[in-house]
Amino acid sequence: MADFQKIRLRAAKRKGGEEELTSLLGPMPDNAAVADISDDRILSTMAERVFAAGFVWRVIEQKWPGFEEAFLRFEPKRLVFQPDDFWHDLASDQRIVRNPQKIKSVRDNAAFVERVSKEHHGFGQFLADWPADDQVGLMAYLGKHGSRLGGNTGQYFLRWLGWDAFVISADMAAALRDAGLDIAETPTSKRDLDKIQTQINQWVKDTGLPRRHISRILAMSIGENHSPQSLRDYMGDD
Repeated sequence: MADFQKIRLRAAKRKGGEEELTSLLGPMPDNAAVADISDDRILSTMAERVFAAGFVWRVIEQKWPGFEEAFLRFEPKRLVFQPDDFWHDLASDQRIVRNPQKIKSVRDNAAFVERVSKEHHGFGQFLADWPADDQVGLMAYLGKHGSRLGGNTGQYFLRWLGWDAFVISADMAAALRDAGLDIAETPTSKRDLDKIQTQINQWVKDTGLPRRHISRILAMSIGENHSPQSLRDYMGDD
């Protein structure tokens, strides 16, 4: 495998220097702090990433105040007791993106969040307690027990909460392959995901960087060289 420092130097050169690259890495993640996030904000973030999947993120962001109103501020305890008519009416509610399957996912995920929260004294506590070096295991859990939380949606959900998550974008996977990791072009098998987890964990030990930063550096080291400003516009506050 290539030395990660060489990958970082390449990313810095592409972005206009180390200072510019550092500015694009985002804040330091804090898995312990995720324990303090309330269940309604967990479900809100979960729903936002589900609705944003395959859609223009900025449109979802601009409409989100309407989503908050329509979905009762995403309070799981309220949502799990709403009748079928409530969910049926949301399919014609102009405050939100009217996608029946994604609306249903909010209902399912409200029950998911409520159940896990009861078992672990808060869904945020459950996430905070999950080992940082086993994101692949957490992704599998979210994909199996949650609704529409598989693939990159679950990864972005974790990152948006502040959990130390890598995101396996096309560029990130390409950078791993370029560095010598034997994975598929689109790595989705457990074998490939375990390889990625192992390599990221090794680079965390080697560099002291969080997984989030390693992931972003990899993605910025290869592929189309987006300008720093375009990346900031795309990533927002993430």
